[in-house]
Amino acid sequence: MIKNRHTTVSCIVVLVFGLLLFYTGTDGFTAYTAETARVTKLVEEKPRFPEVTFEDSEGRTYSISEFEGKYVFITFIYTGCTTICIKLEENMSQVYNQLPSEYIGKDIVFLSISFDPGKDDPATLNKYKNLFGSDGETWRMARIPDQHQLDTLLKKFGVIVIPDGNGNFAHNSAFYLVNRQGDLEDVMDFTRVDKATDKLKETLEAESGN
Repeated sequence: MIKNRHTTVSCIVVLVFGLLLFYTGTDGFTAYTAETARVTKLVEEKPRFPEVTFEDSEGRTYSISEFEGKYVFITFIYTGCTTICIKLEENMSQVYNQLPSEYIGKDIVFLSISFDPGKDDPATLNKYKNLFGSDGETWRMARIPDQHQLDTLLKKFGVIVIPDGNGNFAHNSAFYLVNRQGDLEDVMDFTRVDKATDKLKETLEAESGN
């Protein structure tokens, strides 16, 4: 009985999440979809990556300044996710592998950020990264232990995360590109791997003069 009630509540939460995302994100329904309006607004505003302290799969702690002077290609995930996060990270891996190796680590780093820091400790993140070919250095997986810092980042980057009460989350997903100055440069459709890869190549090649 209680389990059924929890299932019903979870379904309602997911439904409300979808409706909320649609009605609050369409800017008077002038954009084609809620996601288009959300992304357009973010790219126009180019919010700065806030001061947060990461703890990665190696147990190292640092701020976003760790990547100063480099582009940072970001996803937001939680390791307990058995659906969209897996596809998100698989696609992240494809982008990582398709980029010319001379740019990786030197001009751009990849970063998967967990929004479930209570469960995603370094040991958990270390196991998770191995599923997708993350080397823990040029592609890192990390959490932000301080909930206030995490919430600030999620809000700034328009990442909507709603717990369902059973340890899972309803959330939106995308690729986020932070530029060398620490500002959000672009938000990309994570299902369009080739397009995201081409965008990164064009950006990096233009700066290198190739």
